[in-house]
Amino acid sequence: MKRRALIPWGGWAGHRPEEGANIVAQILSDDGFDVTLTPDYAAFAEAATFDLVVPVITNDQIDTALVDSLTRAVRAGTGLAGYHGGLAASFHSAVRFHYLCGLHWVGHPGDMAARYRVTVTRPHDPVMQGIADFDYHSEQYYLLHDPSVEILATTTFSGEYDPASRGVTMPVVIKRHFGAGRIFYTALGHVPEELSHPQARLILRRGLTWAARDTEQDA
Repeated sequence: MKRRALIPWGGWAGHRPEEGANIVAQILSDDGFDVTLTPDYAAFAEAATFDLVVPVITNDQIDTALVDSLTRAVRAGTGLAGYHGGLAASFHSAVRFHYLCGLHWVGHPGDMAARYRVTVTRPHDPVMQGIADFDYHSEQYYLLHDPSVEILATTTFSGEYDPASRGVTMPVVIKRHFGAGRIFYTALGHVPEELSHPQARLILRRGLTWAARDTEQDA
């Protein structure tokens, strides 16, 4: 039986959410998922009927009841995953949503001018296995994160664009357990073209599979 994935998309148009959602849908379809794409946030109410939910949403608003439905679903085993603005920058004012996700975007010094190194901190994790440290050119996300997250890759800020960030090491790829559910996030992928970056795409693909309910990968 195919696993089912829900991809709600929307929010800030600059991240081109519909295009990004379609790329995620293709990745999941290639890996055998039955995928539902929708711009209707009401679909979060049905999260428990899916094995994986991947919001491709930056900012915007969401009803508290929908966040509560998603939270109950993840506690019961539905996976939750996101990239770049999805999760970290979705629904800024929804405190319960970020409690669930375990992280929150607060800035990106240098904007798109940033060139930085992604350092793999858990090379034996199934998501990162075989991936060496690599360079990346995009927004370098500054995140607030829950102490319970498992950090799989990091970046260190040079302070070139904001001296206050000099020497700060920040997560780039994380995973988290929340009740019976799994949560995965990668900060890579500002625009759809970045999802063709080989390491970024592989990390996302593996992370989606890891987060999904009944995955065969190791925890």
